[in-house]
Amino acid sequence: MRVPYLDLKALHDPIQDELNAIFHQVLGESYFVYGQQVTDFEKAFARRLGIDHCLAVGNCTDALFITLKMMGIGEGDEVIVPAMTWITDAEVVSNLGAQPVFVDVDPQTYTLDVSQIEEKLTSRTKAIIPVHLYWQMADMMAIMEMAEVHDLKVIEDCAQSHFAQSHGRLAGTFGHAAVFSFYPTKNMGALGDAGCMVTHDERLYLDCRKWANHGAADKHSHEFPGGNSRMDTLQAAVLLLKLKYIDGWNKERVMLAERYGKSFSVLNDIETPKTDSENEHVFHVYNVLTKERDSLKKFLKEEGIQTQVHYPKALPFTKAYAYLGSKASDFPVAYRMQEEGLSLPIFPGMEKSQQDYVIEKVMRFYGI
Repeated sequence: MRVPYLDLKALHDPIQDELNAIFHQVLGESYFVYGQQVTDFEKAFARRLGIDHCLAVGNCTDALFITLKMMGIGEGDEVIVPAMTWITDAEVVSNLGAQPVFVDVDPQTYTLDVSQIEEKLTSRTKAIIPVHLYWQMADMMAIMEMAEVHDLKVIEDCAQSHFAQSHGRLAGTFGHAAVFSFYPTKNMGALGDAGCMVTHDERLYLDCRKWANHGAADKHSHEFPGGNSRMDTLQAAVLLLKLKYIDGWNKERVMLAERYGKSFSVLNDIETPKTDSENEHVFHVYNVLTKERDSLKKFLKEEGIQTQVHYPKALPFTKAYAYLGSKASDFPVAYRMQEEGLSLPIFPGMEKSQQDYVIEKVMRFYGI
């Protein structure tokens, strides 16, 4: 049997007729940029989150860059970034002339370790970017308390946490702003690149909207040199459709994750995700840790099972940030994740027989 890491066909087949109707509608209207569906999606997504403003842009990297820039982050500033995340969270800081300051992740949740933030703060620290990674939301209550004490901006990276919850609140509703990715492989993915920023802050929202539209509130009223980042009409229309299905898809992911966890509970040589009882998780990734990671990955590949390593290098150990001279002992949890982390197949539409096959082969690898 072949089991892909992610099967987007299994996800899209049940809604194929609706997707086809969207294609024909957008093609017929021929309004491919800033069509009505973009505004409709912004309003619908904000409403689902219970937040005041949503700005749809070209991708999540743009969303984070624009948000930080319009918050005034720039030359000489420092921004707290988790050591284990996608490079976007650090590179946008660097590209603004500021310095990412890496903090290790928590050994239980693998999100930003709040207990280590304060020691990294200086007079130049201006913001924190907590990332809701893999399956778990960061400890936003503690992060917001710390941010208030030190007058820091908080921008949540929700690229992997569409409609996850912590203490009854949705991801993206804690910080001063939040950004989302709708890359096709995300829990709620478009059919190409797309992203957004959300906030309760009307001034920040308007500033970000202007920057994304060449510094103008409308087509020709250019107030400052901005940029160009727009969500395509087609992507917005697809995301509007997927808003109807995301809750069900997330529930499928949770059920699959629970089944993995129950099955692997008898294994001593593999560490499965730990979940906080105060959180509702959406399991964008089912990532296990094992000292036999490379051998297990090779074995599963030979058995037709596709897996992923997210991420092969923690940010302090990438070539991009080698100048910092970081050692494994500086970020031991992030380092362990890069050496031992392996993501198993998990996706809506995954058949029971497919998951049974994955479980069987993992068990066989460990001699059970």
